[in-house]
Amino acid sequence: MQQRDGGWSPYLAGGLSGLVGVFSVWFAGQYFGASTSFVRTAGMIEQLFGPDRVASMDYFIKNVPRIDWQWMFVVGIFLGALIAALTSGSFRLQAVPDMWAGRFGTRSTISRAAVAFAGGVVAMFGARMADG
Repeated sequence: MQQRDGGWSPYLAGGLSGLVGVFSVWFAGQYFGASTSFVRTAGMIEQLFGPDRVASMDYFIKNVPRIDWQWMFVVGIFLGALIAALTSGSFRLQAVPDMWAGRFGTRSTISRAAVAFAGGVVAMFGARMADG
């Protein structure tokens, strides 16, 4: 189901996302999330440079840095979004989105990257504080 602009219907996409959440709990008994996967990925990368340090951290003793179902879920989010964008014809590489360019101009690529990074840090901090 595509909209006139080539994108997916938000009602269909939202409904399908909701079903994935329900079936995740129903079949696997797992709530899905992403923030732990990012921390575990950081731990896996850090293990390359200092495996003893990671092994001694309390957090990584409890949450061993490994590839598990949740990590694969995050990879699936990326691949699913890529497939959705490709099949809807809306995929494009764009450093500065149109909405940002309309407000701040197209020469603010570094500003855009800094704001996006800061927003990601704040969102991840909040998710980790909520143990999510």
